[in-house]
Amino acid sequence: MDRVNGAAAVAATPGASPDGEAHITIRGLSKRFQGAVIYDNFDFDIPRGRFLSIFGPNGCGKSTLINIVAGLIPADSGTILFGGKTLQETKIGYVFQNGALFDSMDVFENVRLGIVDESKFKDLEYAKARVAECIRLVNLQPEVIRKFPSELSGGMKKRVGIARAIAGNPKYLLYDEPTSGLDPVNADVIDALVQRLDEEIGVTSVMVTHDVRGAFRVADRLALLSEGKIVMQGTPQEFLASDHPKVKAFLERDFDNAQFAA
Repeated sequence: MDRVNGAAAVAATPGASPDGEAHITIRGLSKRFQGAVIYDNFDFDIPRGRFLSIFGPNGCGKSTLINIVAGLIPADSGTILFGGKTLQETKIGYVFQNGALFDSMDVFENVRLGIVDESKFKDLEYAKARVAECIRLVNLQPEVIRKFPSELSGGMKKRVGIARAIAGNPKYLLYDEPTSGLDPVNADVIDALVQRLDEEIGVTSVMVTHDVRGAFRVADRLALLSEGKIVMQGTPQEFLASDHPKVKAFLERDFDNAQFAA
């Protein structure tokens, strides 16, 4: 696909999947909070096997969208299908913005909660092996397993949250602001981890983030969300080549030396 023409095509149909079968299909999504319209008949496709980062200005509905997709917030109307299946028929891992670890549980028990198959959850030997594997995958040492959240740094808590999200062998991995609250060094560590996990476990990943630079680092597709609508969806190269005024205005704040389309 030609970079400039491809970007224009994506911008013309911003919710469409431009490069293959959609894996997550959102149709007619509507949501209001206290009378304010967040989404109104919103359509969006997320391509199969991709890592998609959704970014946009504060208050644009990023976290609301990912929480609706995960089933944590009900939509007022609309449908969401995962490869043609409903949420209840699908394995999803969810990484909460603040980690959302249970303070009264050690790391083992927190990560074990991600094992959604009841028989495997109850099988202590399986649970021990799976938790140990997930802790290894997020680059934590084995001794962390018996620590409590109060004994962990912010970055370690984030990684434990990711370990819990992958414990159930999900087909879809959803991230809500995974680097929020971290310093730049730890944010880079989490970005690198997220990117490696996506390649290693082979899932369709969706991340909402305020960190545009991080989104460009980890994702192979991006989507700009503004006022409850997708302004553009495309590759990082297509975004940099876009002449869409909203895209240029948003990216210029984070990429001072980028070469944008004339």
